[in-house]
Amino acid sequence: MDNFYDLFMVSPLLLVVLFFVAVLAGFIDSIAGGGGLLTIPALMAAGMSPANALATNKLQACGGSLSSSLYFIRRKVVNLAEQKLNILMTFIGSMSGALLVQHVQADILRQILPILVIFIGLYFLLMPKLGEEDRQRRLYGLPFALIAGGCVGFYDGFFGPAAGSFYALAFVTLCGYNLAKSTAHAKVLNATSNVGGLLLFIIGGKVIWATGFVMLVGQFLGREWGRVWC
Repeated sequence: MDNFYDLFMVSPLLLVVLFFVAVLAGFIDSIAGGGGLLTIPALMAAGMSPANALATNKLQACGGSLSSSLYFIRRKVVNLAEQKLNILMTFIGSMSGALLVQHVQADILRQILPILVIFIGLYFLLMPKLGEEDRQRRLYGLPFALIAGGCVGFYDGFFGPAAGSFYALAFVTLCGYNLAKSTAHAKVLNATSNVGGLLLFIIGGKVIWATGFVMLVGQFLGREWGRVWC
């Protein structure tokens, strides 16, 4: 039992619970996003430190976001050459957020994270409806990259839930993209910020790999369930 705990940092029963939480989170992510609102509190409730919970959550989130972004890239919905600056700023922003959160005291994070969960939950309840048609573009180049990539990327590295929705909202309101196009581009930036944040958590030694991979499987099954259900 001690060896099991050393590997997973949770008991066998809690690992099963976390697996099914990841399944449900993957299902929610495939439909509306925000699955991290379930997985992060669940990991902390299982006894992980805030930094370990955020890092392990980032690992299980990477699988779904990478597969979704590759889907749109292969179908040429997203032109990577046109998104180079956005991707770069997103990567830098997410690494910065992940670096900062590892230097915030655990007691402070335990007070901050529940508040963030509540605010992001309210955002989903009151989220504006995204348009079906293209609109006039408001921002180009570096200003957009700093807002959509740098700022949202920083948030994703520091916390994460609903980052994909924030990216999509930025593409709709600032780039004038329609809902389908903004969703595709948001997936690419979301995958970028997940990878960037995960790299910093790996360097910091915060990822609980075994638990993260178990939840990654659950996340994948939940996303497939969501695709079939839709």
